[in-house]
Amino acid sequence: MVTAVFILIAYLVGSLSFAVLMSRAFGLPDPRSYGSGNPGATNVLRTGRRAAAVLTLLGDGGKGWLAVFLAGRFAGDWDVGPAGIAGVAIAVFAGHLFPVLFGFRGGKGVATAAGILLAVDHWLGLSVLASWIAIAVIFRLSSLAALVAAVFAPICYVLMFRVDVMAASLAAMSGLLIWRHRENVRRLLAGQEGRIGGKPENSA
Repeated sequence: MVTAVFILIAYLVGSLSFAVLMSRAFGLPDPRSYGSGNPGATNVLRTGRRAAAVLTLLGDGGKGWLAVFLAGRFAGDWDVGPAGIAGVAIAVFAGHLFPVLFGFRGGKGVATAAGILLAVDHWLGLSVLASWIAIAVIFRLSSLAALVAAVFAPICYVLMFRVDVMAASLAAMSGLLIWRHRENVRRLLAGQEGRIGGKPENSA
């Protein structure tokens, strides 16, 4: 029962769309109404308000980190096992993708996934972040970088630790993140995806 409560709270925390909240706070239009239509930091940045975009990035990443960190911190006190912590991870991620508080129209999950990985293990998070940076610098495609990092994350976890319920949770998150980037995948395959520093792309 306690584990179910943890998971429900994590989902609700994940449902906080910082792109929408920061846009309202800065008097900007709803990020779901322009650009890529994706409520994420990249789309908010299209308004030219860097502060709003940075706060969106920090908020989306922070909620993923906070949910998993607190679940791990209080797991022993509330008898929440590894499966419960893994459930919290997937719940906060699902909340970001399908936020009940914002009509189930969520983001693609890159920043939230990064926060989750850093909470699971900071070296894991930094390793996956390094893979994102490497691909982004080499190919100048943030969507490709996100896809490569998504594939690398569960593999890196297994190499660093073992095959367990958290590995399964990370694999599920990777699958969801890739699915949310399906339009980007189509453009990548067609050679039509916008590059970093070039024409706008819809990757975050």
